[in-house]
Formats: sequence, structure tokens, C-alpha cells
Amino acid sequence: MTTHEEPALRPATHADAADVARIWHEGWADGHLGHVPAALLAVRTAHSFGLRAPQRITDTVVAVVGGAVAGFVMVVDDEVEQVYVAADHRGTRVAKALLAAAEQRVAEKGHTRAWLAVVNGNTRARRFYERNGWTDEGLFEYLAASDNGPIHVPCHRYAKRVAAAD
Repeated sequence: MTTHEEPALRPATHADAADVARIWHEGWADGHLGHVPAALLAVRTAHSFGLRAPQRITDTVVAVVGGAVAGFVMVVDDEVEQVYVAADHRGTRVAKALLAAAEQRVAEKGHTRAWLAVVNGNTRARRFYERNGWTDEGLFEYLAASDNGPIHVPCHRYAKRVAAAD
């Protein structure tokens, strides 16, 4: 049920963790299946997102539409680490609002540039970032965390200048 209601953004709470985990897992699968190493697919299970989401609440802003979590963004230092929108809210204002909130958070932390990684084959995400003023700075190896050590994932590094807080 897609709506064009303006999303309300707020810091995530522990009550949001299950929704964040579900949206994260489903969105991650949509953008990454067929584009990442098998070792990463093996560890990015629904259970793993369920464990990780509560640990990341303080890094997370959620978008709420119609009383339900419609998407979220996670920011660590100058990295926009995760941006995911529930499938039924894609193509609405949710992703753009979350990205703007992420850029603001990076600036509030005193950084003048934000960056993020996009897996090579995720053309939908790459087009979205480019439409929103982000620049593809080229290929690099992202080190995805796992219990057995980092997994090398071929990605594009995107960056955008953000206004530092006064």
C-alpha cells in the first residue's frame, strides 16, 4: 500500500528494531543478490539482521508513514552506512528524506563530505544517489564485517559535499 504521505523522521528506538531488521534484510537481498561474494550471502541471513539491528539503534533514523516504519538510514562518522526503504514505499518521498537526514547528520558531526558504498550491480541505488547530487568516485573494495573476519566486496564509492554545522 504505497502512500505519498510525507514521512516523519525521528531517531530509532529499540521498539523499531524488528521493523528495521525486516526492511534491512529484504532491501539488502533486493540490492545485493547476484552482486556480492557467496561468503557474504552466507552470513547475511534474516537472523543476522535481527541481531545487528538492535545493536545499531543509536546510529539509526527511521522514516514513519501512516504510523509504521517505512525505511531507515544509519550513519557512522562521515559514512552513510545503510539506506533502506520498505518495498511498498519505494518511489515515494521516503528515500530522499532519509538521505537528506543522513547528509545532515554527517554535517552535524563536523564533516564536510559524506560517503557511502554501493555494490557494483545495484544500478537502482546508483541512479538514485546520482540524481541526488552524489558523485561516483570509482571502484573500491568494501570490507564487510563478519564473524570470520572482513569479506571483500567490490563496490563504488559515492561522495557528496555537505555543509558542516556552524
